[in-house]
Amino acid sequence: MRINRILLAAPLAVVALIVQVGILARLHLPGAVPDLLMLVVVGLALVYGHVGGSLIGFGAGLLADLAPPADHAIGRYALVLCVIGYAAGLTKPDTGQHRSATLPLVVVTGAAIGSTLLYAGVGSLVGDTAARHVGLVGLLLSATLYDLLLAPFTVPLVMAVARRTEHDPLATDAGGTTGAVAGRQGWVGGGSGGGSWAGGWLTTGTGLKASRNAMKAIRTGRVPKPGRGGRTKGVKGIKGVKRL
Repeated sequence: MRINRILLAAPLAVVALIVQVGILARLHLPGAVPDLLMLVVVGLALVYGHVGGSLIGFGAGLLADLAPPADHAIGRYALVLCVIGYAAGLTKPDTGQHRSATLPLVVVTGAAIGSTLLYAGVGSLVGDTAARHVGLVGLLLSATLYDLLLAPFTVPLVMAVARRTEHDPLATDAGGTTGAVAGRQGWVGGGSGGGSWAGGWLTTGTGLKASRNAMKAIRTGRVPKPGRGGRTKGVKGIKGVKRL
């Protein structure tokens, strides 16, 4: 994974975890606690793809496992966010940019439900039955509601920051590379504007021949006389160049 992704994901995960543990968990909302860390992982995965999303999810989940007041087995939430980051990254389109907010909203909904189910499922495997006593249905509804309320203020901001530091998934692939290739084709192959000038000059070979004739005339002191139509004898017309 690129170093700029690590430098961005690490502070975002730390800040999200601090806000989640220090502020959101102290609100004592009914049901689940709003999972701001999961929203950050989803936002980064939507930009970086499934590989980057899974790595960031694992690192962020491991940080949550180690940070107090965690009371569950180490690696439990790392596994959950790793799967969530991988699944969210799979929805990244080939162009690198989502055309509407519908798909990210669906991804957030699926991530809220999936993370709750995975966390409860992994907990049941290691003997943690707290989800059964609290009520799995209530946790699913509250977690989905809280995450959907926080998503419009979190996911778009994380995605925008990630795109600014990425430099090539959108700006280069979608516009920069295409524009650069088109510009090179225009200058060499005879595109519009300046491209037609260079294309007519380089592809016909007439301009090069005319330049040689002109230099020869200057060296010998013989200046060609104008012929018909205002053209100069000994110098052929240059195709693609506007005559002055």
